[in-house]
Amino acid sequence: MATKDELGKHGEQVAVDYLLAHDMQILDRNWRCPDGEIDVVAREGRTLVVVEVKTRSGRTHGTAFEAVTEAKVARLRRLAGRWLGEQAEGFDAVRIDVIALERFAGDLVIRHERGMS
Repeated sequence: MATKDELGKHGEQVAVDYLLAHDMQILDRNWRCPDGEIDVVAREGRTLVVVEVKTRSGRTHGTAFEAVTEAKVARLRRLAGRWLGEQAEGFDAVRIDVIALERFAGDLVIRHERGMS
């Protein structure tokens, strides 16, 4: 049985592989500042995509998407601003995405929700 940290690390790698397979460029992983962490920072064309990855081995504590609250999305927006403040490159838009990975009957199911508001 994998620990929560191992499950999360595996889920983030699966999410990165998924994003790369869907023509996104990974700019940063596990970026941290005093206000929090961004799991994955990616680029899709001229759009900066901040990706929250949630991995669950079951639904005893709710779905992976239920873990991403409005407050979490607002914090991700602030973190995106902090990340952008450290970059020389500009972007035309910023988007917050969530990738949820849930294990059902041994299979890992990936759901990608673009543009969380």
